[in-house]
Amino acid sequence: MEKSNENQTDNKAFTEDCHKVLMAVSDALYAIGGKWKLMIIIAMARGNKRFTEIQRQVTGISARVLSSELKELEMNGFIIKKVENGYPISIEYELLPYSHTLEEVVGAMTKWGMQHREKIKSEAATKPSKASR
Repeated sequence: MEKSNENQTDNKAFTEDCHKVLMAVSDALYAIGGKWKLMIIIAMARGNKRFTEIQRQVTGISARVLSSELKELEMNGFIIKKVENGYPISIEYELLPYSHTLEEVVGAMTKWGMQHREKIKSEAATKPSKASR
C-alpha cells in the first residue's frame, strides 16, 4: 500500500514539473514564437531601426506582417516605437533592455541551426540519388 502512495506522489511531482515546463515554454512561444519575431529582433540588434530597413533585412516579410509583429514586440516590452514630429515624420524602432534577455536563446538557436543545416547537408550527400538506382 505504501509503494502505491510513493508512486502517486512521484507521478504528481512529475506531472507538476511537466506542467511548469510546458507553461514556461508556452509563455516563451507566445512572446517570441512564430517565424518573424526573433528575426526582427536580430535585424534590429544589428542596427536596423526604420521600418523599411527592417523589412529589407528580414527577407520575405510583408509590410502588413512586419507591422503586426512590431506591435506585438512592443506590447511584450522588447521594443519601443519612437515618432519624431517634423517634416517628414520620422519613425524608428528601438530595442529595449529587456530584448537583451534573448541573447542566450538566440545564441543557442544559432548554434543548433548551423548544426542542423550541416546534418541535413551531410545526409543529403550520403544518400544515393534516385537517378543512380
